[in-house]
Amino acid sequence: MGRFRKSTRSRWGTAVAAALPLVLLAGCSTSGGSEGGRSDDGTVTITMGLFGVMGFEETGILERYEEENPGIEIEAEVAGDEQTYYTALQTHLAAGSGLKDIQGIEIGRAKEIVDTQADSFADFSGMSGTDHFLPWKLNQMTTPDGQVLGLGTDIGPMAVCYRRDMFEAAGLPTDREDVAALWAGDWSKYVEVGETFMANSPDPDLSYMDSSTGLFNAMVYGSSEQFYNAEGDLIYDENPVVLDAWDLASRAATSGMTAALRQYQPEWDPGLANSTFATAVCPAWMLAHISEKAGPDNAGNWDIARAPQGANWGGSFLSVVEDSPVRDEAMDLVAWLTAPEQQEYIFQELGNFPSSEQAIESEGVTTTSSAYFNDAPIGEIFGAAAQEIPDEQVLGRKDGTIKDAFTQGLQLIESQGRSPEDAWTATEENIARAVG
Repeated sequence: MGRFRKSTRSRWGTAVAAALPLVLLAGCSTSGGSEGGRSDDGTVTITMGLFGVMGFEETGILERYEEENPGIEIEAEVAGDEQTYYTALQTHLAAGSGLKDIQGIEIGRAKEIVDTQADSFADFSGMSGTDHFLPWKLNQMTTPDGQVLGLGTDIGPMAVCYRRDMFEAAGLPTDREDVAALWAGDWSKYVEVGETFMANSPDPDLSYMDSSTGLFNAMVYGSSEQFYNAEGDLIYDENPVVLDAWDLASRAATSGMTAALRQYQPEWDPGLANSTFATAVCPAWMLAHISEKAGPDNAGNWDIARAPQGANWGGSFLSVVEDSPVRDEAMDLVAWLTAPEQQEYIFQELGNFPSSEQAIESEGVTTTSSAYFNDAPIGEIFGAAAQEIPDEQVLGRKDGTIKDAFTQGLQLIESQGRSPEDAWTATEENIARAVG
């Protein structure tokens, strides 16, 4: 039986994350390219720019690679906030300096990188041993002429993390199969369960969900087309999937059932630690953060149920800077880090779900459970969710920016009491300014 262990290293504090662009710019090379290289004694130093909990530092596999490859040293810099990280990455790409040999790329940025930065990153298409990925995952970082600009680390199949103790107190089922049956097939049922929870919970200070943005993202990312169509046209304002997601998320936001705690913002962690909400829509990569921030006192109180509908929220890539002085060594490292064996191991340790078909089908993934989440069979739950992800996912150049704009729009409703209509107008204005 596999195991799940939470991250032993916390994300950077908010102050550090906020200062990231200055930190990175201060470290820029004046000669262009990356900061890695070769020393006189033959040692190869490979630098990595990462964000969030990608699993490489947290599981110790970078140290294992160094042990297995004498003469290789790896220096990883990890940013807690992806949006800040990507802003800095864009600055370095424009300047042609300050880049790491290996850069992490979040799925919401993939299309922009493919469309605008193909010359900046190395091509993996001719590299052997990289044919084990889900086809749609590899396609997300492939140019029209067949260049593969990065290899996939993980994907984000969805579930709902919930508090068994809070459900029991509100008179709701606690068994994960029974809980999943409450909202099977329809996200609106998830909101209806929230209305029941709020009406029956004995603690008036508890909220049903952390934020309506998780609900919005889960609904949108269950569709092949989201903010753009295959021709690259913006369609968010006429796509029924987006409109329905906005309406339902707005319903939740105006009902008082959300704690208005935006995920991965400073106030979310105390919300987890202080047990202020009962559910969170959780892609697989979120489990490590929840278990770390909710803390050991809440082990076993949290559980995981299948989501109403399948979706893919998030997932990342590792790319190598084309003019890195250690490009070949960096590409070898990326291929090793994203190989089925390492993806399987990271899932067992942290819960980041593999993007490798071979890893997904391995016994080490299918039999993994999480002791923290009441022994939930996470390999089975997220594996089933992964089967429901559409085979084709249309990405747009500004997907990440648009997602951020919708998150901010829903926060206007939750935190500032704006009407859904006013918040939608503000969101459209923000998108227009950002996208052009």
